[in-house]
Amino acid sequence: MKLANKTALVTGAGTGIGLGIAKRFAAEGAHVVITGRRKEVLDDAAAEIGGSVQAIRADSSNLADLDEVYRAIAERGRGLDVVVANSGSGVFAPLGEITEEQFDATFGTNVKGVLFTVQKALPLLNANASIILTGSTTSTRVSPAFSVYAATKAAVRNFARSWALDLKGTGTRVNVLSPGPTHTPGLLSLVDEDAQQGLVDDLVARVPLGRLGDPAEIAAAALFLASAEASFVNGVEFFVDGGAAQV
Repeated sequence: MKLANKTALVTGAGTGIGLGIAKRFAAEGAHVVITGRRKEVLDDAAAEIGGSVQAIRADSSNLADLDEVYRAIAERGRGLDVVVANSGSGVFAPLGEITEEQFDATFGTNVKGVLFTVQKALPLLNANASIILTGSTTSTRVSPAFSVYAATKAAVRNFARSWALDLKGTGTRVNVLSPGPTHTPGLLSLVDEDAQQGLVDDLVARVPLGRLGDPAEIAAAALFLASAEASFVNGVEFFVDGGAAQV
């Protein structure tokens, strides 16, 4: 029970990595607040998570929605011990075909959403809080037609560097958790159904362990960063990628 009596917020927790993190945190004793854009998906996630969980429909790129999330957390009166800014999205589009709508949507969720999720959490943070930003191996290893997404994750990495300095002396730690290719609905949704196996095969070929990751494996790393075991870990990018970005 490494998070007993702690309160954690996980954005984008309806499916995939966010759901895996929320499940692990709840199993470790935390009261977990989960957010996402689709209420029915969130309700299903809350039922799957079990334990002490609160689901709030919110778009992390919408500041009014974030205000409602933090109002609900403040009303509980226990503050926040862990913030996982996990909401993210991306689409394949090569240079020459990138649209303004794609750019705005990806930067809105992956950069603006992360920034204001963290900034608005600051007044509620308890002593020795942990902030975890979900990054990606694309911050260092790029792929064709994925430049906008990769740029957002490079921005997230540098948010952590800067914020570790901005929060110097507060006891709050800021780290980036960067998964490699992980078997999630979000990954598969990047391509049409008939192209999904080809995508998986291509990604697996880049991973020295020879397989995709599982959300539970990413969640185990998130638990480490959230817990007191990582009390002197700050400003790092923690890759959980089967070696994909390391060799």
